[in-house]
Amino acid sequence: MSDSIPYRFSFGPWNISEGADPFGPEVRPAFPHEEKFALYRPLGFEGVQFHDDDVVPGLDGMTPAQMLSRAGEVKTMLGNHGLVPEFVAPRLWFADQTVDGAYTSNSESDRKYAWERTQKCIDIARALGCKAIVLWLSREGSYIREAKDARLAYERILGTINAMLEYDREIEIWIEPKPNEPTDQAYVPTIGHTVALAYASKDHRRVKGLIESAHALLAGLDPSDEMAFALAHDKLASVHLNDQNGLKYDQDKNFGGANLRAAFNQVRVLEEAGYGRRGEFIGLDVKAMRTQKGSPVTVHLRNSREIFLHLVEKYRALDGELVRQYREARDYEALECYILKHLLGVK
Repeated sequence: MSDSIPYRFSFGPWNISEGADPFGPEVRPAFPHEEKFALYRPLGFEGVQFHDDDVVPGLDGMTPAQMLSRAGEVKTMLGNHGLVPEFVAPRLWFADQTVDGAYTSNSESDRKYAWERTQKCIDIARALGCKAIVLWLSREGSYIREAKDARLAYERILGTINAMLEYDREIEIWIEPKPNEPTDQAYVPTIGHTVALAYASKDHRRVKGLIESAHALLAGLDPSDEMAFALAHDKLASVHLNDQNGLKYDQDKNFGGANLRAAFNQVRVLEEAGYGRRGEFIGLDVKAMRTQKGSPVTVHLRNSREIFLHLVEKYRALDGELVRQYREARDYEALECYILKHLLGVK
């Protein structure tokens, strides 16, 4: 059993939903973006996840000086609220130049835009005092297999990673894998692909992974196993905990909301590996249910954090010696029953 770890928690401002989704109208009024920072600490969070244009809206139309000035203002706001930026991610799926992907687009001018936007993202992160860049390769894939040369696409992704490592010699690159949506088939769909890219890069120590529970489930994989694989290579930079009801669209349900046992095993793997001892965050990526009224709506964030902490207590109360005995005897029927009764609070 691991020693107690004082976990730190993070989420992105997009988790305080504006009340819209791809399938219908807005159901809640918008909440001013800058006012969201005041909500973090009372909810028990200190880390802020950012996209580049969360920090600097309209950055494509700004001069470098304007961009960095705005980033400096946000850094001051974070400091005033006792918050720290966990990472900044280039938003490479909204611009016209990214409809065919960014780094893997078949258009040379679009690939040039993606690289310039990535450089801006790195500059914004450093102006915030942040060294982590998350790559969610959202449109790096294809809608039909013949649309792209997949081998060349992977070479282009690796080339971009190496260029980022050269552009700033201190940043870390955290790749967030996802198998589909918005593309039909995405490149780098799992943490295994991420780790392979890391080892192929010019400085694998600065290339790691960020695992989202729902993304692993969408690939038909168990999130705890994905986390364990990354941890075995010391490449789990962060997590986005949530839940997912089957192989559907990315649902971002509350952590433990669909499968409490799977959530427990994610906590177990993190605890056993001592995740968090170096300051790594427990990140959440959860959406409020559309029926939830009010503005701002934050109960889903509080609930997910509480479920995580309850499961930490469950893990730490586990009889490790009994688990060891069941494993040694390969009595997995008894082990499963013990785990289920433990989660249910049954003696």
